[in-house]
Amino acid sequence: MALTFTLDPAFDRALHDGIIELWADVTDAGGAVGFVPPADAEEIRPELLKHLVSIVEGRTRLLVGRDEDGSVAATAFLALNSHRLMTHWIWLYTVMVHPRHQGRGHGRELMAAAADAARGLAGVEAIRLTCRGGTGADRFYASCGYKEVGRVPGAIRVTDGDDRDDIIMLFPLHGQSSAPVPRPC
Repeated sequence: MALTFTLDPAFDRALHDGIIELWADVTDAGGAVGFVPPADAEEIRPELLKHLVSIVEGRTRLLVGRDEDGSVAATAFLALNSHRLMTHWIWLYTVMVHPRHQGRGHGRELMAAAADAARGLAGVEAIRLTCRGGTGADRFYASCGYKEVGRVPGAIRVTDGDDRDDIIMLFPLHGQSSAPVPRPC
């Protein structure tokens, strides 16, 4: 069953707790979303707060995907650029699909919904994101139409002795279809 996506949902305690739980479960499943297992909700909470402050200040938009039970199943944060020379593109952060929903095309649905949301932002022509090398995320994003445009070797230190590349990817919004392309990840 497809997820239901909402841009800028009303933020309440249930959504807060759902995002924290999603973030922890994705981390514990090996997802590269800023933490390493085991996830600690008290470590995640301040990061979510940073996103929420940015939302309140009008610098970030929240995209939430819910499953048939109404549970938070996916998220992405769309961060606007404040620099006058870079307002034509946005950042996509904290892209997550709950592990129990992975392998069903929901990641592609999330990426398509993020592209649709970005197309609705005045003057936005592209989406940029970064991902951790060695996880396969770059192959997934490439299969969704993103192109690698830069790489910083060893920029992400997962643990001592485990440095990963920070991969920069770009998705131009013009001339791109938001419909997910059914290809294996």
